[in-house]
Amino acid sequence: MKKKIAAVSLGCSKNRVDTELMLGMIPEYEMTDDISRADVILINTCGFIEAAKTESIETILEVSEMRKDGSILIVAGCLSERYRDELERELPEVDAFLGIHGYNSIRDAISEAGMKKHFSEYTDNDSADFLTRVVTTGSSYAYVRIADGCDNFCSYCAIPYIRGPYKSRDMNDIESEVRSLVDKGYREIILVAQDTSKYGIDLYGRPVLKELLERLSDIDGLIWLRILYSYPEDLTKELLDVIVEKKNIVNYIDMPIQHTSDRILEKMNRSSFSVSEKAIELIRSYDTEFVIRTTILTGFPGEDEEDLEKLKDDIKRIRFDRLGVFAFSSEDGTPAASLEGQLPSDVKEKRADELMALQAVISNEKCHECIGRRYTAVIENAVDGGYEGRTEYQVPDVDGILYIKTDRELTPGSYISVVITDADDYDLYSVPEDEYENT
Repeated sequence: MKKKIAAVSLGCSKNRVDTELMLGMIPEYEMTDDISRADVILINTCGFIEAAKTESIETILEVSEMRKDGSILIVAGCLSERYRDELERELPEVDAFLGIHGYNSIRDAISEAGMKKHFSEYTDNDSADFLTRVVTTGSSYAYVRIADGCDNFCSYCAIPYIRGPYKSRDMNDIESEVRSLVDKGYREIILVAQDTSKYGIDLYGRPVLKELLERLSDIDGLIWLRILYSYPEDLTKELLDVIVEKKNIVNYIDMPIQHTSDRILEKMNRSSFSVSEKAIELIRSYDTEFVIRTTILTGFPGEDEEDLEKLKDDIKRIRFDRLGVFAFSSEDGTPAASLEGQLPSDVKEKRADELMALQAVISNEKCHECIGRRYTAVIENAVDGGYEGRTEYQVPDVDGILYIKTDRELTPGSYISVVITDADDYDLYSVPEDEYENT
């Protein structure tokens, strides 16, 4: 009987890829969702902001209580990379600690821990076999990480200190991985990096995301190609032309702007708001549906009521299709942590709630504008009265859900045409297009 491994992947999609790489290194283990039955438990942690760190610690403690006698508990990822000594000192229940490149050490960790030896390794070796990773996102889509690390050094962000400088993958390697995934039946590929728009700048001397998209979009069987986390500075007309021209590249831009007050943006070490405005104007100049998602960081040190009101006014004026809000988290070792004007937690959370309430109204209006429109949808799960799915303009685990009302049997991972019949703040309701006339 195969030994079993349970994997818990916390944080972003880029972290999930690391989890999948680790699982690919130990194919002799069978996956299980039941912690209490697992011989090995892998927790890949996030250490990005305070809430993520808290979730990681709580998960480790909860899982430790659920594990069976004799099982091996391995903690990897950003939190263990960032707080090596503290975690090893404070969490004796963990058998092995691995850093962000744990996929190169997981086999040794299991072997040593199996002999009741404590193991820890934080290697700089980031070589990885992406062709053998175990995709854990279901049958319809897979993430592909095209670069790791970051050189932007936003003053609030710990990522450059955790994951190091920006490092692009070779274009040929990425294409080989995408071809392999499509051959295995994954019809939606989501390209991720800390900043996808800078892809290739370290390898080729300039950003070459446009060229990468052109190559990948020509792969037979690829229905949706999606890019996430693109900064406005590198969203050129040439890049957007390719996205619009290639029918299997989704017209969806995830562009984190963080704020609209230049006074705050300067403290954040970000470009002025005019750069983002120009990018938004360019995106909306195309005569086609184009969804823009952004992220906002509120409660930054020194943010006053005038900054907040400007941010609210700009959100109302621009009317982003999707918007997420984070309250500022003071991260160890970042310049923003030592700035004057730190705001109380309740003030930061109140401002975040106000911005999300404002966006909920906009989102509701945007969703209702979709009623009567036809979309291609992917089927994901069966529910009472039909199925859950997504249109091409809904990113998994980020945007709302598409509900599809039908009595017919549909196959998860298949694509159908639907017509939107109703909406709420974030979710859409639909029927298959050929059943629309009977509604």
